Amino acid sequence: MTKQRITEILKTGKILVSDGAWGTFLYLKGLKTGECPDEWSLTHPDEVEDIARSYFNAGSDMVETNSFGANYYKLEHFGLQDKVAAINEAAASASRRAAGDDRYVIASIGPTGKLLLMGDVTEEDLYRCFKEQAQALEKGGADAICIETMSDAEEAVSAIRAARENTQLEIISTFTFEKTPQGEFRSMMGLTPVEAARRAVAAGADIVGANCGSGMERMIEIVEEIKAVFPDVYILVHANAGLPVHIDGKDIFPETPEKMASLVPRLLAAGANIIGGCCGTTPVHIEAIRKAVDEIR
Repeated sequence: MTKQRITEILKTGKILVSDGAWGTFLYLKGLKTGECPDEWSLTHPDEVEDIARSYFNAGSDMVETNSFGANYYKLEHFGLQDKVAAINEAAASASRRAAGDDRYVIASIGPTGKLLLMGDVTEEDLYRCFKEQAQALEKGGADAICIETMSDAEEAVSAIRAARENTQLEIISTFTFEKTPQGEFRSMMGLTPVEAARRAVAAGADIVGANCGSGMERMIEIVEEIKAVFPDVYILVHANAGLPVHIDGKDIFPETPEKMASLVPRLLAAGANIIGGCCGTTPVHIEAIRKAVDEIR
C-alpha cells in the first residue's frame, strides 16, 4: 500500500512531531572540529542511523538526514565535491533504515554559503547544485526535501525549483529569522516571515516555516505572522533550545525539554502543524514535545 503523503496527513488536522539537532549529536558521537559532518554518512553509517533511530524512539514521526552541508560548494571545502551523490544517497539511506516503511524521512538541504548578490554563483549554478543533491536524496529513500536555514529568497527558490522539477518528493522550506531592534522578524538578507513564505509557496513548496533562531517562544510570533496572511498554509517549526551560552569552552543551550514542551500549546494555537527542534535539542526534548502534542490531541 502506498504511504500517505505528509500533506495528506496534515489535511486531517493531525499534528506531527519532527526530530531534533544532528550536529550536536554528531559531536557527542566523536565528530572532531574541522571534520566534515556529512561524510560520516559514508564513513560512520551505523552511527548516523543510530541518531535517526534515537529520534524515532523518542516519538518523532519524521527525521531529517545527515546532509545539511552535503552540497557541491560546502563539500568542495573538504575536497569531497566528487562525492556529492554518494554522501547524500548514504545519508538518506541511513535515515530510511531507521524509519522503516511507515515513518517519514525529510531530507535536509542547507544553504551553499555562496551569495548571488556578490556574484559568487549564478542562479544556474545553484539550480545544478541543488538538483544533484535532491536527486541523490530521493534515490536514498527520502519522502520529502527539507530546504532549511535559508536567508536568501533566491537561493531558496533555486533549491525548491530544483527539487520540484527533478524529484517526486514533497518540499518543505524553512528560513531563519531574528528579531530586529524595531521588533520585526527578518532573515539575514532582510526577508520577513510573510515574504519568505510567499516566495517559497510561489516556487512550489508544500510546507513552509522557520528553524534555528533564538528559541521556541519567538517561533510563536513567526507562525502567527505567517498564518495571518496565509491561513491555509502548513507550517513546520524547528526551534533551537534557546540561545547558546559559552561555558567552559562549550556552547550550552539553556532551554530544557520541559520549557520547550510547555510552549507547544501556544505554538499549536498559533497554527503550527509540525514541531521539532534544531540546535541544542536532543531526543529528550523531542520526547517531551511528543508528550505535549499527545496531551493536546
